[in-house]
Amino acid sequence: MGSLIFLGSAFAQGHPSDTIQLKPIKVAPHTYFVQGFPEMGSSANQNFISNAGFVVTPGGVVVVDALGSPILAQKLIAEIKKITPQKVVALIVSHYHADHVYGLQEFKKLGAKIYAQGEGRNYLSSETAKQRLIASRIDFAPWVNANTKLISADVWVDQKTKLTIGGVDFFVSRVGPAHAPEDLMVYVPSEKVLFAGDLVFRGRIPFVGNADSKGWLIALDEIEKLNPNIVIPGHGNYSVKPAEDIAFTRDYLKYLRESMSKAAINLDPFEDAYKQADWSEYEGMPLFRAANRMNAYNVYLSIQAE
Repeated sequence: MGSLIFLGSAFAQGHPSDTIQLKPIKVAPHTYFVQGFPEMGSSANQNFISNAGFVVTPGGVVVVDALGSPILAQKLIAEIKKITPQKVVALIVSHYHADHVYGLQEFKKLGAKIYAQGEGRNYLSSETAKQRLIASRIDFAPWVNANTKLISADVWVDQKTKLTIGGVDFFVSRVGPAHAPEDLMVYVPSEKVLFAGDLVFRGRIPFVGNADSKGWLIALDEIEKLNPNIVIPGHGNYSVKPAEDIAFTRDYLKYLRESMSKAAINLDPFEDAYKQADWSEYEGMPLFRAANRMNAYNVYLSIQAE
């Protein structure tokens, strides 16, 4: 009851009311996903800026990613219950970025076993993770608050792993360091569906952050080798033409590297390189203003470190 009282008082202080709805989209016989907004996280959108998906098996539901706030995870769980009486038995974390993991505690409460890549331990124990959560409790209040915790995995995956739940195989592979050091992708052969996490973005500028852009390009090649029918990206609509949509993320990363490479290697000023680059192909896309300059700068720095 405590959290309900907290939310009530938050509304009284003029916080946004709860109008965010999650609508699962069926993409394969037993596979669904919910699509986040192509925006920056905020109180107004409850940090619903990333996707999550789930597969219903005879032995329980397997969820990929936990969304960006506990309230969103609660809503996802409620939507799953409308579709199946099966319990959520496993949750696989594609990577430990805030918009994918702040809902984890709700799945933990259900008794779901949480799987993530071993490098995620470094993030959880980092000052970055701690400071990000402190900031998020302010930025995304009341939806992320003092009760929101960072949750560790129950199983840390280091090798390519096959999980079989209810007779359905889930191939969990490390593909990092790429977008994050601990990137995982999840392939479900019986559904021909790949959960790609933030290795694939659709309909918005990718978030590069402190990514390993060279590793990311290799990871995209790995995805193509699987030849899935459907790719569920970390952001944007699901893809029925994976090769085309992988090409968008690949071309963007390649262009960042090409436009920053000479200046980075010659130690020329970043500002000059950024101004000389032609961004016209990307300028009209959601989050260009918020993310593109930072992406270019991070790639500029990372090329110097390679």
